[in-house]
Amino acid sequence: MGKYNRVLLKLSGEALMGNDSYGINPETLSSYAKQVKEVAEMGVEVGIVIGGGNIFRGLSGLSKGVDRVKGDQMGMLATVINSLGLQSAIESLGGKAKVFTATKMEPVGELYTKAKVLEAFKQGFVAIIAGGTGNPFFTTDTASALRGVEIEAQALLKGTRVDGVYTADPEKDPSAVKYDEITFSEAYEKKLKVMDLTAFTMCSENNLPIVVFDMNTQGNLKKLLLGEKIGTLVRN
Repeated sequence: MGKYNRVLLKLSGEALMGNDSYGINPETLSSYAKQVKEVAEMGVEVGIVIGGGNIFRGLSGLSKGVDRVKGDQMGMLATVINSLGLQSAIESLGGKAKVFTATKMEPVGELYTKAKVLEAFKQGFVAIIAGGTGNPFFTTDTASALRGVEIEAQALLKGTRVDGVYTADPEKDPSAVKYDEITFSEAYEKKLKVMDLTAFTMCSENNLPIVVFDMNTQGNLKKLLLGEKIGTLVRN
């Protein structure tokens, strides 16, 4: 067994767009599904939280006259669409995945409880936890931190299109330097945007390390779980 036996993988909705401007890119979805299936077959228990920004962002709706609560609920439903897409992609490859939702949504997915997810792990399923926290005003970053703590994950893996945490945005500043490892307090003091502050604080207070890595490079998830130094480790 590698470095972690149970993880919470956070995927951004925007990353699912691939090179498209909207929606779910089939190639990106397939790549993610292959990587998740691969590590699940190694015996790693994988919980997944996906954002919904490729379909709808609650905050962006405010400028268009959408009520914040309604906008956030629309965003939560977008995460369910993405979760069903990932489940379907994993199953099409012969893998096993279940979707759990933060609010009642049968038969779309089972209502989330920690016990149900742990039982799914025992049966060899990947657990995709959709619908955010089920409450407005909380991001899917916060949902991933909450679920990671709840299911007693050993690490929160934040899969992005960037290969770690940098001193500045590497897409804007070519002189930005990558951190291999940094503490929560250092990241906070340097105002590095690892996750939103609520999620960041929850991980720090519950001693849940975060690994920020490039999920768009095929094979990176497996390498990370086998103990290779991939991405940036943020810890207490």
